[in-house]
Amino acid sequence: MLVLTRRTNQSIVIGTDVTITVVEIRGEQVRIGITAPKHVSVHREEVLDQIRDQNRQAAEVIGSDTDLLPRRSADNARNGGR
Repeated sequence: MLVLTRRTNQSIVIGTDVTITVVEIRGEQVRIGITAPKHVSVHREEVLDQIRDQNRQAAEVIGSDTDLLPRRSADNARNGGR
């Protein structure tokens, strides 16, 4: 991990197109601004964890639904493809 010291209105640049700026420091909280292209996702860590959990749950549901496919295909073959 790279650890940097920055003051209000100072920035760091990641790659060539992501800039993180210290907007305000108030007590134990630091407000930052992030400038990034639209194709770069920027999330708070706890939000990203929720997104990953929801994706995992959706994948489990899809996986359980695919168990039904062979049965349906066999049923369709017996009914002449109907």
